[in-house]
Amino acid sequence: MTTPKYKRILLKLSGEALMGEQTYGISPDMLKYMAEEVKSVYDLGVQIAIVVGGGNIFRGMAAASKGMDRASADYMGMLATVMNSIALQDALERAGMQTRVLSAISMHQMAEPYIRRRAVRHLEKNRIVIFAAGTGSPYFTTDTASVLRAEEIHADVLLKATKVNGVYDSDPVNNPSAQFIKEISYMEVLERRLSVMDSTAISLAMDNSLLLYVFNLKEAGNIRRVVCGEAVGTRIYEK
Repeated sequence: MTTPKYKRILLKLSGEALMGEQTYGISPDMLKYMAEEVKSVYDLGVQIAIVVGGGNIFRGMAAASKGMDRASADYMGMLATVMNSIALQDALERAGMQTRVLSAISMHQMAEPYIRRRAVRHLEKNRIVIFAAGTGSPYFTTDTASVLRAEEIHADVLLKATKVNGVYDSDPVNNPSAQFIKEISYMEVLERRLSVMDSTAISLAMDNSLLLYVFNLKEAGNIRRVVCGEAVGTRIYEK
């Protein structure tokens, strides 16, 4: 596992992944683990962009379902992603990597504004780019933001790190008999309403033929395995 198959990747991390074994917030141990996993790919010379969610701090859709204005709730969720991005940036830099946080919402004291050409230039200089604040607009998830940013920077593949081994025909957490799916097309994901990403994200990936991999983050070495071309997790593509 020393020869990367992809030159430029976008890694999608959920906010919940940052909790580790906690029920809320950010786990320092999990940040350290993520930094080690990312560094194993960074050391191969791969250009890395990251989108991180905010569900460990605040989830807009959950708040909206309880009566809060959806736009206001989503903006609060975007701010949560900025907090996670800064925490991840600190962990990556302590592990010896150069990083930049680019935010879709202007906050110059903490992050650079998102400019596509600037993001690409950082990647070309072997800096890890962390995209914060989603798309900058309400009603869009960080899954959709990750597909959008992957297309904008011309990433070779989008890697979605989850807490399960990949895509299943039903929720494996609630259904022990759920069947693992090794490969699947975008249209099948939409038709079967599989909860791997929201429909907007899958549709955007399908329209642009963006290769997706969904895999287990908790298994050490998986990010590197996928980047080096091993058959890990679920592959979503146009069959």
